[in-house]
Amino acid sequence: MGEEETAPSSSSVTEKQQLKQAILQISSLISVSHSIKVFTAKWQAARIKLEELFSHLAAIENCGLGGQNEPLSAAVEEILATLANYGELARRCSESSYSGKLLMQSDLDMLTARLDAHTGSLRDIYAAGLLEQSHALVVSRPSCSSASKDDVRFYLNDVVSRLKIGGKIMKLEALIAFNEVIREDDRFVKIAIEIDGFVNLLVNLLDFHEEEVVEEAAAAVSSITGFPPGKSALIAAGAIAPLIRVVESGTELSKEFAARCLIKMTENSDNVWAVSAHGGVPALLKICCGNGASGSELVCLACGVLKNLAAVEEIKRFMVEDGAVAGLVDLAGSRGDEAAQISALDLLQTMAYRDESIRETIITHGGIPMLVGIMDPARAVSTKTREVAFRSMTMICLSCERSMLSSGLADHILHFLRFGEGPVQELALKASFWLCGASEYAKKAMGDAGFMPVIVKFLDSKSFEIREIAAETLSSMLVVPKNRKRFVQDDENVVILMQMLDPEQGSSGNKKLLLSILMSLARSNSARKKMLSSGYLKNIEKLAEDEGEDETSDAKKIVRKLCSSRFRNVFNVFRHS
Repeated sequence: MGEEETAPSSSSVTEKQQLKQAILQISSLISVSHSIKVFTAKWQAARIKLEELFSHLAAIENCGLGGQNEPLSAAVEEILATLANYGELARRCSESSYSGKLLMQSDLDMLTARLDAHTGSLRDIYAAGLLEQSHALVVSRPSCSSASKDDVRFYLNDVVSRLKIGGKIMKLEALIAFNEVIREDDRFVKIAIEIDGFVNLLVNLLDFHEEEVVEEAAAAVSSITGFPPGKSALIAAGAIAPLIRVVESGTELSKEFAARCLIKMTENSDNVWAVSAHGGVPALLKICCGNGASGSELVCLACGVLKNLAAVEEIKRFMVEDGAVAGLVDLAGSRGDEAAQISALDLLQTMAYRDESIRETIITHGGIPMLVGIMDPARAVSTKTREVAFRSMTMICLSCERSMLSSGLADHILHFLRFGEGPVQELALKASFWLCGASEYAKKAMGDAGFMPVIVKFLDSKSFEIREIAAETLSSMLVVPKNRKRFVQDDENVVILMQMLDPEQGSSGNKKLLLSILMSLARSNSARKKMLSSGYLKNIEKLAEDEGEDETSDAKKIVRKLCSSRFRNVFNVFRHS
């Protein structure tokens, strides 16, 4: 009886010995195959299959066999027989003692096909629950710095095997190990992409029933998407649909990974349509407009995907119909996380680009009060947020300058024009230029609000672009007679313009624009008097001389105006003083 009771244990030991023997033989064959100089392509294909079989056997070795396992014993015996045949073929190839090339190639093909069959058998045994998963551990990974490509492939084949045959724990451990190693060395990602079926396996795991496994699978897919071949492989494997399902129902972390993948995938318009077709727009809008249900990072990522989708006109229309504008205006105007606000503003700006109907929709849903709130100097908002708000304003409010002026938005622009930090001040100047060009009404209102004295100070900026924008804005505002009169009333304004015409100052503002401004002012008697008394008549005279015989130049026209009968005497006094 005692011997009968110990029989199962003895069988289990035998199975383990056979398993160990098979693992050792495969390891030896892989090593020998590298030294074979004939039929190298055939032996390379065999080596890949041997490595995959090795990984499956190594994974099974880490599982509790739980007594005699007849299907496994039979499978291992067949494997040992195939390995013996392989060993014989390896010997013949190494010694060049085979009888014919065609026969040897046929034998190698036949045995390689058997290896595929053996791997399938082991997978079926595990899937049927005939093994106990206990302390299954992923084999030690090779050193990132010194590992050869073969070492990396060998390790990754082991990961693939565990993902194929393992339950939740084994799959999770394999994914964690893979994600750790690819963070340290991107060679592992590049080689993983080349392994047959690996990418498809990861895509399938996005629909796994355990959240932890889905999170790790999504992390792996996100890393692979960062490589063009990986992105192509994922798209070919049909990753878009399961990624959207993760966005719909995954954990916060898995949703973030999925959204990162979709951002990269939707850089191509073909994939944009696929995302829309699989219900991506409603899922992403729910994240952006979900009243704070999602974290800031996820909201920003979802906005990033939607920004790519909005590049396609039909999908942008669908987004609007699905309530995107109202939700994004609310998100941008909220006092929550500024990163989410910036993402919402950026998306609204993209949607409004060259689209009057969407601009009107944004304004209808409170776009201007939202911008007024962000631009309020009393509100604690970062420079970055205000920069984006300025850009959004010039994109969204193209045809509603009256609403802007009445809402107080122009007052905020003037405030930042006076007191803003460098980047914000520059954007305020550009906004002033844009607003000034909107209509005659806007020019008058800006003159009344006190924009001109502030803009004059930018004419002496170190930046040529700033000087030019300031001069163009001022020139546009001075088209209005009331603004010209107000401008001339301040003695300093005319003096500054005359001073900046110094031909010897290479860093002066755009002289052509400045002369145009002075030509406009020269219609006024008081302006001409102030030009004469400014002390900088020599600057205009020098410019006029430099322009030779061109009688149509602004400099010469100004000189002629100042030399008219009414001002000739006083001009000569100042000219020769």
